[in-house]
This record gives sequence, structure tokens and C-alpha cells, in this order.
Amino acid sequence: MVEDDRMRVVIADDHARMRARIREALEAGGCEVCGEGASAEDAVRLVAEHGPDAVLLDVHMPGSGIRAAQQIARGAPRTGIVMLTQSREDEDLFDSLRAGAAGYLLKDADPATLPGALRGVLNGEAAMPAALVARVLDEFRAPGRRVLRRRSDAAAKLTPREWEVMELLAEGRSTEQVAGKLFVSPTTVRVHVSTVLRKLRVKDRESAFRVLKGE
Repeated sequence: MVEDDRMRVVIADDHARMRARIREALEAGGCEVCGEGASAEDAVRLVAEHGPDAVLLDVHMPGSGIRAAQQIARGAPRTGIVMLTQSREDEDLFDSLRAGAAGYLLKDADPATLPGALRGVLNGEAAMPAALVARVLDEFRAPGRRVLRRRSDAAAKLTPREWEVMELLAEGRSTEQVAGKLFVSPTTVRVHVSTVLRKLRVKDRESAFRVLKGE
């Protein structure tokens, strides 16, 4: 639990005035801002240098906050990742969650709520406005989503990334679209698919989908 300890935070946003506003709110809430940056590259570097408890990332800063979230999730899994953005677009929200963010907060919210939201993330809670939570739930409930069976013997053979690739492809996305979603090259997507086909002992994607659907 993170309650009394002084939480250390890195801020990454390309607007200096916004960074100052965030810093003021965090410090007023008992946090220590141990680094500030203006790009995805800055964010990844600062997290590696300081090992903060949490990092606040602007979604659309130079280099992509979502790309930074993905790199930080891999390189510093103990750092809580929260996006702070003006974007209410579903694509930004879901891409952020897929990249490893545990929170998605809007910049028009009261800055004074930031320290509590970050402590919640470090204590295992999700930080997200109620309206966005409803959209996440709708995404999972929508017809045609989650077409593959996650809890199956076949699925257990796949790594989390292989599963993610196959799930996105099963939803009708192209190789290029999946690559863009996951911030990898189309070649990497094809390699994952080839590995899945070998693991499932099938010859093509459609056969793999049938196996993963439990047909």
C-alpha cells in the first residue's frame, strides 16, 4: 500500500505550462516530482534514471505517450503508468491500456485529484473517469469482440503478445493495422503468427482462429 510514503513521480508533457500545473498539484498533495520531460524519449530516459513510483504521460506528446507507456511497461514494470490527456477518443484510450497504462485521466479534471489517483494506481486500482469506465465495459460487451477463447488449452500455449496479435487479427484487422496498434513492424506481426501456427500445428490463420475459438 502507498499511503504515507512520499510518492516519486515523473511528468512527461510537451506543454511547459501544463507540466508546471501538474507539478504544483502533485507537490501540494505530498508527492515528489523527480523528473520532467517533453517527449516520449524523455519519459523513458527519466524513468530509467530515477525509478519513480509513477509516471504521468501525455498521449500526444512528441514520440507518442502510448509508445513511451509500452517501453516503460517492459523496462520498468513496477512503475505505475497513467496517461493524462485531452483526448476522449476510444482508440487512444484502448491503445493506452494495451500499452500497459493503469490509468487514463483527462486534463480538464481538477488537478488536486491527481495525487489520490496515482496512489490508487499504486495500490492496484484503475484511475479513470466514470464515463470512460463505461466505454471500456461496452468494448468488452460489444458483439464481435473477444471472439477467441482466452481460457483454453490452445490459448495457454501462446505468449501474451502472441495472443494479442491473434485476437486483433481475429477482429478483422490487417497485419499493418495490428502492427500500428502494437507499435511493431508488420514483419514482427507475421513472425508471431508463424510461431502461433507452429505451436497450434495448423497451416493457416483461419485454422488457428478455429482452434482458438474452440471449434
